Amino acid sequence: MGNPLVPRMQGFGETIFAEMSALAVRTGSINLGQGFPDTPGPAAMLEAAAAAVLGGDVQYPPGPGVPELREAVAAQRLQRYGLSYDPATEVFVTVGATEGIAAAVLALAGPGDEVVVFEPYYDSYAAVIALSGAARRPVLLRPSGGRFTFDPDELRAAVGPRTRVLLLNSPHNPAGTVFTREELETIADVVREHDLVAVTDEVYEYLTFDDTEHIPLATLDGMRERTVSVSSAGKTFSVTGWKTGWVTAPARYVRAVQTVKQFLTYAAAAPWQRAAAYALTSELAWVAELRASLQSKRDRLVSGLAAAGFTPYRPQGTYFVQADIRPLGFTDGRELARALPEKAGVVAIPTQVFYDHAEAGAHFLRFAFCKKDEVIDEAVERLARLG
Repeated sequence: MGNPLVPRMQGFGETIFAEMSALAVRTGSINLGQGFPDTPGPAAMLEAAAAAVLGGDVQYPPGPGVPELREAVAAQRLQRYGLSYDPATEVFVTVGATEGIAAAVLALAGPGDEVVVFEPYYDSYAAVIALSGAARRPVLLRPSGGRFTFDPDELRAAVGPRTRVLLLNSPHNPAGTVFTREELETIADVVREHDLVAVTDEVYEYLTFDDTEHIPLATLDGMRERTVSVSSAGKTFSVTGWKTGWVTAPARYVRAVQTVKQFLTYAAAAPWQRAAAYALTSELAWVAELRASLQSKRDRLVSGLAAAGFTPYRPQGTYFVQADIRPLGFTDGRELARALPEKAGVVAIPTQVFYDHAEAGAHFLRFAFCKKDEVIDEAVERLARLG
């Protein structure tokens, strides 16, 4: 009968995260691959979710999201960034940021269109662009001055008459870059000049380090009206399994996203929405402590990787460190990632799977530091065996 999968999806198999997490379980390795914390979020938030469940809040909530979460998101965007959104028409709840991004791309781009994306990119971006039938136009992020950035001329060259959407992730997974105001101004110039829509993935908006500022693209001149911003509770409050995200955008873009999303999952679970609303209004001090803790964990992992012989790049945000494997005599990250559990009892992610131009990322592994200190210490002690 042949392969029943439609041709546009035949290049996609099991996600690298599922593959490597299964390898960690099978080999008993420490999992520094998939980015999920090994400690829960704030206790009062968890209690709010439990109370909602036990109180019988188990039926369909409103499709656009429960009012208290939409209001909390609108208040957060205004207080933190000075961005004003109407919670009734310009805030929309999704099943995690991944669905928000997917619904936005599916709503705004289709066959014959192009989507510009910075590579390396989170793997769902490539999949949803393929699902939309649009073409992917990658712009390479290269190491420069200890961080990853792009060439403005390459960005401009990637945009053509068929480009509809620019997809931006900042703070950036997996590179760890937080785009500067100057970089964002370059991106905004391109978006405005070519009349594009920007879709921004801001799930790590609170998780930046060394006083690095996250600047939403929508805050730049003329960008609020052409930006669909996506964020979620998962990374901010260490509840990645809740899959509770949101979109903020002008009403016409929210209506477009809602048109698609309602036929994907219809609604996100109400208890997690209510708990996320509580957390956004009452637990930001906990988030500040989380950020400080993650910065310490980042430094712990970076130092350990350097001592083990890698060349790590110190991220400005997110959960992840990029580490160059070449000083240890390796050149193929995918090959090393699959061998690492046997060699050292540690699992990491080969960064090359997040590139169109795989050769540009072939010599990097991505390590997650959203783990307990003792787990990081044991992992780097094991990795020292590679030297």
